[in-house]
Amino acid sequence: MSEIEARQTDAERRRITPLLPVTDGRDGGLVFTVAVLAFIACLAVIAALAADRAAQGWTSDLSASVTLQVRPKGGDTGPEAAARAAEAVAGVKGVVEARALDRKSAEALLEPWLGKDNIPQDLPLPQLVTVDLDPKAPASLASLNAALATAHLDASVDDRQRWMSDVRRAADLVRLAAVVACLILAAAAGSVIAFATRQGLAARRDVVEVLHLCGAEDQFVANLFMGRFAVLALQASAYGALAAAAGGAGLRLLGGSDGFSPALPIAWQDLAICAGAPILAALVAALSARSAAMAILRAQP
Repeated sequence: MSEIEARQTDAERRRITPLLPVTDGRDGGLVFTVAVLAFIACLAVIAALAADRAAQGWTSDLSASVTLQVRPKGGDTGPEAAARAAEAVAGVKGVVEARALDRKSAEALLEPWLGKDNIPQDLPLPQLVTVDLDPKAPASLASLNAALATAHLDASVDDRQRWMSDVRRAADLVRLAAVVACLILAAAAGSVIAFATRQGLAARRDVVEVLHLCGAEDQFVANLFMGRFAVLALQASAYGALAAAAGGAGLRLLGGSDGFSPALPIAWQDLAICAGAPILAALVAALSARSAAMAILRAQP
C-alpha cells in the first residue's frame, strides 16, 4: 500500500469513527433500566386512559336516569302509588320513559346483598320507579318534584349526584396518580442518564482533555454526550414501549368487547400513546446528559 493510500485510509477511519462510541459493552444495564421505566410509564398511562373511559361511561349512565321511591298513602297500595308516580312524571318534558318496578324486579336489586331465594315474601320492599331521561335535555329535579306534588304523591327523587361526584373524584385521582407516576419515572430516568454521563466523562477524561487542547468548548463536549445518550434512550424506551403495547393488546384481546374488564376497558387507540414514549425519553435523556456534562466540565479547572 502506498503512502498516499495509507493516509487516505487513516483519514477515512478518523472520519467514520465517532469521538464517543455508539455502543458500549457496559450499556446493557442502562438500556434495561430505561426500557423498564418506559414500560411502566406506558402501562400507567394506558391504565389511566382506560379508567377515565370507565368513569365517563359510569357517569353517563348515572346521569341518564333517576329513581323515585314512592311511599303509598291514603287508600293507595304500593303498586298503585308507584304506577301513579310513573304516570305523573312520564309527561314531564325531558323524560323518555318512566317504569314502576314490580316486586320481582325489586327482589333482583336485593339479590347481591341478600342472595337469591332468601327474601321472605312478607318482607316489605320499597316501591321504586325508574325514570329514563333525555341525555340532550334531561328533566330537572324541580320539574319531577313538581309533577309528583301535583299528583299528591309522597315520593323522593334520587338524582345520583353523590355517586357521580364519587366517580368523578376517583377518575381525577387516577389521572393524578398516572401523571405523578410518569413524572417520578422521568426523574428516575434522568438521574440514571446523569449518572451514566458522569461515568462516561470520567472514563474518557483523556479524550475530553484532547478535545479541549484542540480548542473544543464545553458545549461541544456536552453535545457529544447528549447525542449519545439521547439515541440510547430512544432505542431502550422503544423496547419498553413495544412491550407495554404488546401487554396492553393482550389484555384487550382477553377482555373481549369490554377491554380488560368493565372497570378497566382498554381500547385499541390507548396503545397509540406508547409511540410517544421513545421521543419523550430521548428528550429527557438529552437534557439530563447535557446538564450533567456541563456541570462537570465547568467544575473542572
